[in-house]
Amino acid sequence: MTAENIVSSDNVAAILDRAMEAGEGLLRLTPTWVPRSFLHPGRRLKLHTDDLYAYGAERGGIDERWFGSTTEAANEGRVWHEGLSFASFESQLFTLRDAVAESGSRLIGEAIWEKYNRWPIYSKFFDNMGPIPHHMHQGFEDAALVGQEGKPESYYFPPQYNNVDNNFCYTFMGLEPGTTKSQIRKCLEDWNKGDNGILDLSKAYRLKRGTGWLIPPGVLHAPGSLCTYEPQWGSDVFGMYQSLVEGREVPWSLLVKDMPEDKHQDLDFIVDQLDWEKNVDPHFKDNNYLEPIADESGSGEGHTDRWIVYGLVNGQQLFSAKELTVQPGARCTIQDPGASSWITTQGKGRIGSLALQTPALIRFGQQTEDEVFISHEAAAGGVEIENTGSEPLVGLRYFGPDTFDNLPQVGDYRN
Repeated sequence: MTAENIVSSDNVAAILDRAMEAGEGLLRLTPTWVPRSFLHPGRRLKLHTDDLYAYGAERGGIDERWFGSTTEAANEGRVWHEGLSFASFESQLFTLRDAVAESGSRLIGEAIWEKYNRWPIYSKFFDNMGPIPHHMHQGFEDAALVGQEGKPESYYFPPQYNNVDNNFCYTFMGLEPGTTKSQIRKCLEDWNKGDNGILDLSKAYRLKRGTGWLIPPGVLHAPGSLCTYEPQWGSDVFGMYQSLVEGREVPWSLLVKDMPEDKHQDLDFIVDQLDWEKNVDPHFKDNNYLEPIADESGSGEGHTDRWIVYGLVNGQQLFSAKELTVQPGARCTIQDPGASSWITTQGKGRIGSLALQTPALIRFGQQTEDEVFISHEAAAGGVEIENTGSEPLVGLRYFGPDTFDNLPQVGDYRN
């Protein structure tokens, strides 16, 4: 990516119109890589090993790839476009954020555009070698105190990106029922004593490929080492409540980075940012665990569409996701009531007029044929997908808020 082939926001209209016409409402997206200075890359994102530290060693390794993102990554020392997805057309690039700003309702639908004035969600592959700190993402009210938005999120563990478990295939989530706020406060008081012991108050769940979880804001979680597909709200707020992970210090600044400055030493305030009821829920797994559910209305001969992220967060449909599998030689037409962002996880074929190819290895800055943004316009009209390869073609796509009138609820997989 060079400055010469990036189209400025003032000049997006013309190239967007041509790209939408040529792609029949589909936009080709390029890989968006995000480093984290405090994490250890899991090496399953298909990024060349020579490029894991492409932003510089001081920025940390790349262990995230973001999809359909108009959200900036909240990293210190970031490049200007970090976290933003780019569309590619005629050897030129323009951000999806600029495209949405230019032609909002056409790309994301009138309802989402009118309510949010942006594409308010994104997804990512998160790929770490080991566990990360027990942390939470602020709720909307708490995030608003620092001019941000809250961040509910979800998980799905795609089998195609999990050939190995890496170091710790378990995730601590929530707190043991009966845990008290004073116990968590004591963990914060013990921050500089080494391990502050917060995991002693939590429970770990073994991660299972092909399943997932729904994580409301304010809920503590310490993601384990499976590569994870994470549809989530378009925000990058968090607070880390664990002081030591695999022998590595977690700075206090990562606990309070999204809290008002005058509250950075207010332990009671920090504890109260947790959604206490959801953290100590004695039925945490029953209320948050997801298994795929086949969508019979979207499935047919040679193809199966499955819900992988579904349910409500605090009574709201904020995001959802599906996994489409098309058998060799088969084709199908998907017709959704809203826009989505697609990432191919297996096989090759085409979506509309665009080629699909799952890459074996990606160099930093290289364009691929695995990622597509499906506009509201295209989704409503129907998009044909064909498997032209010898193995199943599999793609994940996530949707924005209130897209579906009927959505499975957590626990429905048992029925």
